[in-house]
Formats: sequence, structure tokens, C-alpha cells
Amino acid sequence: MPSDYDPIDSLLDIIENTERIARYIAGLDRVAFEHDGLIRDAVERCLGHLCEAAHRLGANAGEWMPDQPWHDIRAIGNRLRHAYGRIDTDIIWRTVTERLPRLEADAKATLASLRP
Repeated sequence: MPSDYDPIDSLLDIIENTERIARYIAGLDRVAFEHDGLIRDAVERCLGHLCEAAHRLGANAGEWMPDQPWHDIRAIGNRLRHAYGRIDTDIIWRTVTERLPRLEADAKATLASLRP
């Protein structure tokens, strides 16, 4: 089923939020991240935005960026909203330091291929 959302807007949301997260965690290690509630809250909020943008991309996300774990990306929003008391900081840290740079690069490449 096609999405009613402009994929370019969704890709821009993904890029914006990955860039924000990178700025928020710049210079931090995992321990500093865990102890800074303000940064953790900001990162989790951006991850929620990423989740929503991934939902808006619909099935096209898997076609345009097949190497991304779309189920996991979409599921993190539910986890953050409904199981926030059981969020594993290690998982969040690994996600933002290991997976998001690839997601950002893929989103930028896809955006470049969709723009005239």
C-alpha cells in the first residue's frame, strides 16, 4: 500500500534526526551518555522521530535501503513509548554509535537518487 507522505520529507527527517543525535553525543563515551539524562532524553526523542519517518516511508524503505533493519527501526518507537522504564542504555548507545551512521549515509544516497 503506498504511503500518503512524501518520501523526500521522511528521508529529510531521518537525516535531520541522525545529525542531531550525532551532535548530542559528540565527545561522550557510553558512561557519560548514561549519566546525562538530558542527552539521553534528547536522543530517545530523536529515535522516536526516526521511527515515525521509517513508518511513513512504508514498503519503499526496504526497496530503497535493503540493508537497514526496518523492523527494528520501526519497533524502537514502541519500545521508547511503552517500555521506557526498561530501556537498555547499552542498546541505545550501540544503536546511535554503530547503526545510525549507516542509516544516515543510506538515507542521503536515497534522497540524492530521488531528487531531480
